[in-house]
Amino acid sequence: MGNFGDHQLGIYLQGMLQGTRPEITTDLARLESQAAGKLSAEAMGYIVPSAGSGATARANLAAFDRWRLVPRMLRGSTDRDLSCTVLGTPMPAPVLIAPIGVQTLAHPDGELATARAADALGLTYTHSTQASHAFEQIEAASKWFQLYWPTDRDVCLSFLQRATASGYGVLVVTLDTGTLGWRPADLDRGFLPFLNGDGLANYFSDPAFQAKLVKPVTEDPAAAVMHWAQMFPNIGLGWDELSFLRDNWDGPIVLKGITAVDDAKLAAEHGVDGIVVSNHGGRQVDGAIASLDALPAIAEAVGEQLTVLFDSGVRTGSDAAKALALGAEAVLLGRPLLYGLALAGQAGVEHVLRCFLAELDLTLALSGYANHRELNRDSLVRA
Repeated sequence: MGNFGDHQLGIYLQGMLQGTRPEITTDLARLESQAAGKLSAEAMGYIVPSAGSGATARANLAAFDRWRLVPRMLRGSTDRDLSCTVLGTPMPAPVLIAPIGVQTLAHPDGELATARAADALGLTYTHSTQASHAFEQIEAASKWFQLYWPTDRDVCLSFLQRATASGYGVLVVTLDTGTLGWRPADLDRGFLPFLNGDGLANYFSDPAFQAKLVKPVTEDPAAAVMHWAQMFPNIGLGWDELSFLRDNWDGPIVLKGITAVDDAKLAAEHGVDGIVVSNHGGRQVDGAIASLDALPAIAEAVGEQLTVLFDSGVRTGSDAAKALALGAEAVLLGRPLLYGLALAGQAGVEHVLRCFLAELDLTLALSGYANHRELNRDSLVRA
């Protein structure tokens, strides 16, 4: 089967023997600047910036710089094994596609292209509630569903039933977006894609949602959007309401948006199966703790009880190695995939994923590890 890192040899061979160079950069930290030439101002304003001054997003990136890998010598392995099973889902590597809404802002194929790219590499795709394509349109062998919990329980139940019927194996409940954070880049443009009906495919195709409209969506789309607007902000959720999900979802449940140790402990007490240590990529609370800074204490507190996953600020394979060393069982990759999607559709997402996996694999090999499970706190020093 080879190693993910072998991908770089293929790039070199194409360059030397065929004179072909990658059209998309292999420097994953530079993807944003390359994608800027493809994305509209509105799309860039929605995808790239974060809440308020952007302090949390900057903190996410800075947190990775504060940790340094300590490569070990004469203990490497010719063959690496990055395979794992996360919440019953077999994976070729500890990498998942993060839930990302309104992907048609980056490319007309949106989530369809991202799901196909994930499937091509055997990775798990996570479908957002705020997607531009409905549950049933997603073709992927391994897929999870991310829920923005609507205030309408009938719609929530219908979402859970549709996700189950469509083969989604794990429910990822995002807790940190009960309402939108203060996002000046969108506010200054007066731009919110959902008010155009973008990113509402799951709602508009839902029978419980449709049943409460006076007219069909096609006849009065503005009224459908306003009906959605009444059920999206759900800032009043409490821990005791998680029982509704457990009663209506047979598979594993993951809570996304945990950055406090006490909340991680409450998640364990309330019987969920996993958490995602995440601050939503800095898009919700300005001046919040960096996700990577929150990870070690959370992993230590609940790592034996819950599956601990991680996102926010992950850009490179080296970043992933650091998060895994600090206690995450897998990482979710977000914004870089949108940049690849903008640059070349499905092929762009595949390029980003192959480069990311190759860099993770090579980072492990050059640091003296045969697999990511060997990583631990001793693999790093704090700068």
